[in-house]
Amino acid sequence: MFLPLRLCFVAIAFAFLANTNVLTSVGADAPEDTERGEPDFSWNVGGGGGGGGGGGPPDPARVEPPPEPVEPFVPFTPVYIVYLGATKHDDPNLVAQSHLEILKSVLRKSEEAAKKSLIYNYQYGFSGFAAKLRPDQAERLKNHPEVITLVINRKLVMQTTRTWDYLGLFSTPSSGKGLVQGSNMGSGAVIGVIDSGIWSESGVFDDSGYGPTPKQWKGQCVSGDKFKAEDCNKKLIGAKYYMDGLNADLETRITSSVEHLSPRDHNGHGTQVSSTVAGSTLSNLAFPGLSSGLTMRGAAPKAHIAMYKACWDVQGGMCSVADVWKAFDEAIHDGVDVLSVSIGGLRKVRDLEVEVDIAIPALHAVNKGITVVSPAGNGGPVAASVINISPWILTVAATTLDRSLSALVTLDNNQTFMGQSLYTGPEVGFTDVIFSDDHSSVSTVKGKVVMYFQGDTAAPGPDILQRNGAVGVIYVRNPSSRFDCPATFPCVYLDIFMGSDIFFHMETTSSPKIKISPYKAVIGESVASTVGDSSSRGPSSFSPAILKPDIAAPGLTLLTPRIPTDKDTSELAYSGTSMATPVIAGIVALLKISHPTWSPAAIKSAIVTTASSTDPHGEPLTADGDTPKLADAFDYGAGLVNMEKATDPGLVYDMDMNDYVHYLCSAALYSDKRVSALTGNATTKCPSSSSSILDINVPSITIPDLKGSVTVTRTVTNVGPVDSVYTPVIEAPGGFIVKVSPEKLVFNKGTSKAAFTVSVSSGSYKVNTGFFFGSLTWSDGGLHNVTIPVSVRTRFIDNFYL
Repeated sequence: MFLPLRLCFVAIAFAFLANTNVLTSVGADAPEDTERGEPDFSWNVGGGGGGGGGGGPPDPARVEPPPEPVEPFVPFTPVYIVYLGATKHDDPNLVAQSHLEILKSVLRKSEEAAKKSLIYNYQYGFSGFAAKLRPDQAERLKNHPEVITLVINRKLVMQTTRTWDYLGLFSTPSSGKGLVQGSNMGSGAVIGVIDSGIWSESGVFDDSGYGPTPKQWKGQCVSGDKFKAEDCNKKLIGAKYYMDGLNADLETRITSSVEHLSPRDHNGHGTQVSSTVAGSTLSNLAFPGLSSGLTMRGAAPKAHIAMYKACWDVQGGMCSVADVWKAFDEAIHDGVDVLSVSIGGLRKVRDLEVEVDIAIPALHAVNKGITVVSPAGNGGPVAASVINISPWILTVAATTLDRSLSALVTLDNNQTFMGQSLYTGPEVGFTDVIFSDDHSSVSTVKGKVVMYFQGDTAAPGPDILQRNGAVGVIYVRNPSSRFDCPATFPCVYLDIFMGSDIFFHMETTSSPKIKISPYKAVIGESVASTVGDSSSRGPSSFSPAILKPDIAAPGLTLLTPRIPTDKDTSELAYSGTSMATPVIAGIVALLKISHPTWSPAAIKSAIVTTASSTDPHGEPLTADGDTPKLADAFDYGAGLVNMEKATDPGLVYDMDMNDYVHYLCSAALYSDKRVSALTGNATTKCPSSSSSILDINVPSITIPDLKGSVTVTRTVTNVGPVDSVYTPVIEAPGGFIVKVSPEKLVFNKGTSKAAFTVSVSSGSYKVNTGFFFGSLTWSDGGLHNVTIPVSVRTRFIDNFYL
């Protein structure tokens, strides 16, 4: 039996730490440990951003000030990660022994001392190791001739019924057999999830009707605290955990009193991700505010799941690079087809090490045919906040669905307002309402509904107001996907116009009163789909010529399972780009089954070139923020995923290791030595100095520094009808001149690839501009319109603050 169904939300926050350590949080405080059982379900509502409330009971009249920042613990011998490139031996034991020899030579100590220093060997998908070292030892190791990269072990943090109905509105396949059915719901695909663990008892991981485990699978289920190998089944075929890297850098080691020392999920993030990517179908579910008889499933409901727990419920949710690398290394070896990795750092500035945290192991995975899907981050709506920016990663932005959870607020003159809320309790009858502009005091709220206009100073959270006797709260602000209203306390968000109307009524009425009703779900074309304000925005400051994010998918207001807990206030549901990521990863798995010969780049291209700039109802996508606007490529990449069209894209922009080497040499300044070690091929060299990063065969064109004119090259591969002819349709960015050559691409039995050039000139512009957006579509005049975004900015004066 499922536990009672309740609603909750947690904001996802990011923070820089001293010494460039970065936290990319899965959420706020995690749920308390509970007895094992099936998980509850919750609405996953909101984006990233700060949360209200916290701590213990405040002074009755004043809100407690935030605590003073605490200096992070710095171990005497921190963990360093050493990257050596591709493996030089097929035997992983020989690879591990070579690591030990390198470590011995640098430490100038015995083999026993070297083994004691060693944390991990990376010996399957790539070569490297993690070890505890003094800074002087690390410096010596950095200069070793076989070492390509050495970095300190940074810390990362973790960044659905209606989802598939919503995406299915885009198109109804004429054959009556869409991507899900055509791929047999992903049967046979193995999706690896690097996250916070899994709650295996959930009904969404039921294996009824499953066939045998795929033959290529080499993984295993590892026993531990409250998790046995027998907890795996034909659905959950693998489960491992990694914590040595994080433990070595923590002041207090993780123990079973604060976490499950096993693949078992302790905070719910990994369970939600896993259920979204490949949850089995559950029927006849009921939820507050919705009709009964609902069905929940993941993107690829018959795919297999392998959980790699590398994130832990400490300090708000934390992973270490050393552990994440080990998860990648073993996932590559185990035989996964797709990796869903809802993790990332927050390095927005140009940094050679930006290609290390996830990108380097991801590159080795992609080179083995494994598509890696990761979030764009939850640092929006700030420009250039996007993470996971390497071209081989499929980077995902988050949108809402056509569903709003709305509560009615009624004044004593019967004027009504519809706001955002998660409140599921009884209606609050007409009650005194007051306005407060003192965000530090809660002395007057007892017995009343209090209204705040949110600005630079955070208003008291609903938990603080509830503890001090408030009957309810109304927060007034710009529209946003971020909110932290609980299900059990009347809490409503209204926009500035509705808030102003209520305030005017309060000012002109001697004893104003207000009524708050529980939420109801509003579903359909009348509800606009938006890119959440928390979703990180492009361009990448590291390599602005590579468009990021790549694609958008629903990541807000998703219905997902969560782990059980005794405390309502501690049950966490997650939202944002970390939840949009498994939506795309599941679609990738379906495409992998439908097109087993497609490369990760071809799958990425199919998803990108068939995306839509409108929602399934045909309405343009907007982007939330301080000033909501029409969404552009830096908000959603190519647009909202269209899973049916992606299965038949017509043409794809394919890439291989040569393109990725080109990127590393151009953007990350890799040398010939580094790229030859990375590929395991001594003859691999960087492209000539005349080669431009603009010519990397990504399914987009982004020109950040146009002076006069430039010509870029792309190559497409025909994956549609053998005899096809495509002509270009150009939507030039405003004021720019765009020309394509040749004027026609002809494919036949002897020609499956075709190159073309795109010339862009600045037209009448003579000054530095911001980015303008357009598109290039290759159309066969029938079923296929292969569209890529075009983004252009002029820079007539270099290094000039515009």
